[in-house]
Amino acid sequence: MTEGWRRILLVGYMGSGKTSVGRILADRLEWAFRDFDHVIERRLGDEIREIFKAYGEPAFRALESRIAVELLAMDQVVLASGGGWPCRPGRMERLDPGTLSIWLRVSPAAALKRVRAQGNTRPLLQGPEAQARARAHLEEREPFYRQATWSVDTGVGSAEEVATRILRRMENEPGRPLRE
Repeated sequence: MTEGWRRILLVGYMGSGKTSVGRILADRLEWAFRDFDHVIERRLGDEIREIFKAYGEPAFRALESRIAVELLAMDQVVLASGGGWPCRPGRMERLDPGTLSIWLRVSPAAALKRVRAQGNTRPLLQGPEAQARARAHLEEREPFYRQATWSVDTGVGSAEEVATRILRRMENEPGRPLRE
């Protein structure tokens, strides 16, 4: 099933299911799972929003870049990138050929609903204009996400069902770049 793929990289906007789907994929493949943001939080001993406040976005992005290099060198791992990680020129284009990158697509409304259901307090998704801000942010990032090998709509079905669709696709179309 994983013929030719040494790792899976999930990219997409917040609330797209990168962590949920990633954990399920890793479990079913009997691979490791690593979430860029969780690794950063463990290393610095604080939550992402606090890291942003204390050190600023440039310092966070530099650390995220170093963590990504380390994680993308692993084999038999499913990775959940931070939502902004792919959005730097050249990152998606420079992925190792053994990396299956998958864009987990989500609508702004679904992302907002999921993040709020998790009790997340991200400033972008607060207030009356939250959906409009999410839509604009997602539109900015879409050209980067679109560079993934595959694209999967997470607006339909549970995380389990999305993972199942990805695994079936890996069985049926190994190594072929497809769009769902």
